[in-house]
Parts: sequence; structure tokens; C-alpha cells
Amino acid sequence: MKLRTHVGVALVAAGTLLVPAVSPQSAAAASPAQGGPDTRCEALVGTAIPATVTSLPTRGGHVDASSSVTETISGVNVTYCRVHAALSPIDRSAPDIEMRVALPLRWNHRSMMLGGGGYNGTIPDIRGNVPFGPRDAPTPLARGYATYASDSGHQADPAQHPVSSLDGSFAMNDEALRNFAAGDALKKTHDAALFLIRQWYRAKPRHMYFTGGSTGGREALAVIQRWPHVFNGVISAYPAWNNLAEALYLGYATRLLAKPGAFPGAGKQTLLYDSVIRDCDDLDGLADGIVSNPEGCHFEPEQLRCPNGDDIGPTCLSDRQIKAVKAISSPWEWPYEVASGERSYPGFPFLSGADMRTPLLGWGTTPPSTPMPLTSGYGMQYWDQWVKYFLTRDPTRDSLSVAPDRPGQWMERISELSQVQDINDADLRPFARSGGKLLLMHGAADELVSHRSTNDYYTRVVEAVGHRTARDFMRYYLVPGANHANVGNPAFAAEWDSITAIERWAEQNREPRAPVVTDAATGRSRPMCEYPRWPAYRTGNPDSADSFECST
Repeated sequence: MKLRTHVGVALVAAGTLLVPAVSPQSAAAASPAQGGPDTRCEALVGTAIPATVTSLPTRGGHVDASSSVTETISGVNVTYCRVHAALSPIDRSAPDIEMRVALPLRWNHRSMMLGGGGYNGTIPDIRGNVPFGPRDAPTPLARGYATYASDSGHQADPAQHPVSSLDGSFAMNDEALRNFAAGDALKKTHDAALFLIRQWYRAKPRHMYFTGGSTGGREALAVIQRWPHVFNGVISAYPAWNNLAEALYLGYATRLLAKPGAFPGAGKQTLLYDSVIRDCDDLDGLADGIVSNPEGCHFEPEQLRCPNGDDIGPTCLSDRQIKAVKAISSPWEWPYEVASGERSYPGFPFLSGADMRTPLLGWGTTPPSTPMPLTSGYGMQYWDQWVKYFLTRDPTRDSLSVAPDRPGQWMERISELSQVQDINDADLRPFARSGGKLLLMHGAADELVSHRSTNDYYTRVVEAVGHRTARDFMRYYLVPGANHANVGNPAFAAEWDSITAIERWAEQNREPRAPVVTDAATGRSRPMCEYPRWPAYRTGNPDSADSFECST
């Protein structure tokens, strides 16, 4: 199979807690027209999806499976038609876009597209929740949404990587790469899903939404940058929007941690985490295991230095480890230009309360090496796959041999990829003019996508559109103690009913007011403070949001 090696240039693109705006029980019973739902659902098999329904080129598609399902989803009994379809690529050597649609019998006349994670390669659960969504509140499908998602145009291969979201081998093909990285598969999937929704209900959704976190958060920003008139509301959580920039930074961090003696093992990571908490926890007026004011935390790792700077075990950090930790926690700028205009990545807040208790998302438990261990951090493995399949398209390439600060022969390729992977258009006025609303969220203890990066994008948008316009369509909330997708045992397992908030804002122009986020593990709550404010303790019950105020 002959594969092209050039990547084309692309323009890449609160409400009351736990009270759904439209409950499944009260939603209009928009049943499929004509015939019983079981019969009509099964009859969808073989339905052709014309190439003309997608605004981006495909060879059309077809429904290859459909079945009527009744099951309990987040405590609600839901009957829906589950449809599986495939869209054929223009390049016959590229993989299909595999997609799935859920068509509930009791439809609320809304739709919700769900974004993916990592390198994608699997279809997100169309019964699933939004990022940071409350576990005891109905998911979109349980509320009556028609939901849909795709694998973004490739299927993960366990032979390439046992973690499906870390298989980057699809990027050897240009169309598959654009489907994923530029977001082409998003519009193709949306158009095909909308065709099936209209076929089933004989009506178009009155309101269309998109939600996603991490890669899905980047996809959420891609759809409003590239297709600003499609979605009425978008929920973007911990978005990896500057994907190329972060990949370069991950390579920089990986090579630092691969140096002899530089990697702090799990015990040292715990030591560092506990030390940061000890020094910075009460900066918000309360010792609660959460660093709520990360920008005010100025922990210096030198206080953990081993005698003479030598590594003598998990009770201290060696000079080499201190140097690596400080570098990874600091902004890094590469000494060349790329086509997207990105020049740096802000580093991770490991010294500002990052949760070292989920090390495989952060640094891992073993240092990077060749071949890349599965026990190294997720980001290190992400870099390894990116070098092999995105950058060099050589699966045998040693990723540690590529220096992101001195890429040599790969500099032009990096620049090309930046135009596809960096979803960095900050002028969101077209989306604002269309009436769209954006909820942007990030956890301040994220180990995989730096919240500082989202701070940067938010600031760019405000500068591009003006503060007043930004307030009309966008809110950005930074949640102290929350990590990446509530994985493992975060200091604060964030839950917020953003679905109701986005519905009320997009449909009724009722902007979020004093939203509250809850810790799923403990039940304690905090105010959702708009960046750059953070929750400061005043007085009263330390587990209640009412005892805090958003401070600057």
C-alpha cells in the first residue's frame, strides 16, 4: 500500500445543580412515524447514506446494523434504536468512519454529539455522560437526546498498542490523519447522523449540542472554529486544542525524564505531591487537601534535595531529579517557527498541586526508554506513537532519537502537521453571532493536558473578540483539585450538571449564575469560579460552597 507523505494545509479548525431542564418523562413523545419502533429500527439495516449529505467528501455510507434496545440508563428506563453505520473514504486505502447513533423513542427534539479521547479509534459510548457530569443525573440519552459519535475515521489495532486510545498507526494515511487531527470526521459524522435522525423522526433537531473532554474537548473547539453555525451549544472540557504544541512538549519532557538519574519514581512523586499540598494547601484559607490558588503556590523543590544532591531513595530528590521537575513545570519554547504560529507550551502544574496519585497519566512509574514501556506516562507513549506514525511515518523509529528542540530534517513536517493539529483560531465571533454558547472547563490538577494551556486559549479569545462579546457566549471554569477526567483518586472528583446549564443558556438565554461543583467522593461542594478567580474560604461549613467566595 503506497501512502502519501504530505499533509495538506487545513483550516482547523449554570443552571441549578442536578435538575434537568427537560426530563425524559416530560419530553415530547416524538415517536418514529409509521409502524412499530422495533420493526422500523430493524428495517434501517442497509439504508444508504448518500455522499451528497456530507459537506466534506466521502463516497457515502450505509447502515450495517440496527436494533431496538430497552435498558436502564442512569436510573431511567430508555427505549431507543441503536444504529451502526460506516462512511467510506475517498482514498480507498483509508479506513472507514465507523459511527453509532441512538434514536430514543421519547425524543426531546435535541441531539448531542460526543467527542473522543487520545488518538480515538473506538466509538464513544452513546449512552455516556458529558465530562464531569454527575453520576446521579440523567445522561443525554436518558434525557431524550438523540446521541451520536464516531471513531474519527480509524479503528484501533491492539497489535499496535494495547491501549486503544494510544494507537497512532492510522496516521500513516493522509485522509485518516485529517479525519482525526483536523476534525474532518466530525462534520462527516454529524451530517450522516443528521440524515439518519431526519429519516427516523421525519424532523430535524431543534437544538444541537456537542460535548467532549481532552481530545473530545479539542474536537469541541474544532467544530465551533470550522463550522460555527452547526451547534447551538458546546461543552469543552480539558481540551488538547494545541495538539502539535503539546506533542512537542511531551517529547521534550520525555527526553528529560529518560536521562540517567532524572526520573523520580512513584515514591518521590508522592513525596513531591505531599510537599506541595503541605506548603500551598491553606493559601485559600482552608487546609482541605486542595490547592485552590495554584498561581499563588511557589513551592521550590530544592527543599527536598538529598544530601550532596545524590539519589539516596524515596525520601528526597537528587539534583538531576530537581532539574527535571523544574523544567517540566515551566514553560518551554522551541527555537523555530511552525505554520500554526504556536511557539511554546506552558508546562504542567506539578508544583501547583497536581495529583501524583495517578502517575500513569502523568510521569508513569518507570522512566521512558526504547522501546517505550507501557508503565511510562500516557504522554510519553503518546509522543512515541506520534513520532512513529505522524512525524516520521517509520514504525521502527526510536522516538527518543528525535529532539523536538532540534528536529533537523523533520522541521518542515512538524510545521505541516501544526496546521492540522493545532486548533488555535481564537476569533470565535462567527460562533457568537450564530447564537452559540460555549462552556469551557478544566481541572487545575490535570496531569495530561495542562490547564495553563486552556488559560492561554481563553485569554486569546477574550483578546480577539473583546471582553463583552466573550461574556455573551463563553464561560471558562477552572476547578481546583480536579484532575484529568476524574481518573483514579483525584483530590476533587468534579461533578456539575453542565447539560442543564448549556440548555438554559442556548435555548432561553439564561446565562449560568453562581454554579456549584460537587466532589463525587465526599459530597463537599465549591463555587464554580470563572477564570481567573478561585474559591477562597470565608467562614462556615468547609464542605459547603456557601462558605466560599470567588477571589482574585
